[in-house]
Amino acid sequence: MSLGQQLSPHLPFLRRYGRALTGSQSEGDQYVRATLEAIVAAPEEFPKDVDPRLGLYRTFQAIWSSTHADNRALPEDDGSSGHEAIARRRLARVAPLSRQALLLTAMEGFSTEDTAYLIDATPEEVDDLVTDALSEIDKQTRARVLIIEDEPIIAMDIESIVRDQGHEVTGVAVTRDEAVALAMEDRPGLVLADIQLADDSSGIDAVKDILAEFNVPVIFITAFPERLLTGERPEPTFLITKPFQRSTVKAAISQALFFDEATVPVA
Repeated sequence: MSLGQQLSPHLPFLRRYGRALTGSQSEGDQYVRATLEAIVAAPEEFPKDVDPRLGLYRTFQAIWSSTHADNRALPEDDGSSGHEAIARRRLARVAPLSRQALLLTAMEGFSTEDTAYLIDATPEEVDDLVTDALSEIDKQTRARVLIIEDEPIIAMDIESIVRDQGHEVTGVAVTRDEAVALAMEDRPGLVLADIQLADDSSGIDAVKDILAEFNVPVIFITAFPERLLTGERPEPTFLITKPFQRSTVKAAISQALFFDEATVPVA
């Protein structure tokens, strides 16, 4: 099998990485094109002691570093919109080398050792860089959270999860009316809502009332997911079934806030 045939399956993923790294499809593709041109011009210099995918990314990284692009932040706006634009703006605030380490491990799936090879670092340095990147993103996504839950033990557990992630709890509501009142009094940046509430009122109705006043990301945590998964109306993006794992709730909170425009710092 020729080198080109070996590399071909990995090119779409290299383009993905290039776009995430530069913040621009056109600029990312330029680096991918330069990478391929370098390989074609000097195939004997392509790394032979590693698998083709690792060699491909290594060549890309060498070209990226040689242009000193890693000293620049991502461009703030290339015309993209929605979740992609929000993600770009967050990554733009992560130090360039930390951004590379995070993207290579979390998005491209390279091991710590392989990432160290790609960015000329030690595995320990890669771990530190990823930690720094995640810490920066965590700081960007700190939020004030309203919990709508009528079971005291569950509410305490959710509150503990929220505080462990560095967020602030604005209040815990046990009825629809109380939830709406708390939201209007102290506008939250995230709502965690049960469906069945203390006075037989509905968390779904509470959320509708809140969303009628302002936009806020919502995560439903419920023992009755079928009430929301009917296919008859828009379904929630984030739905957690009780009993839940703490890690599941943490992941949903991070994901909901990462893609929420309101928590992106103003440059």
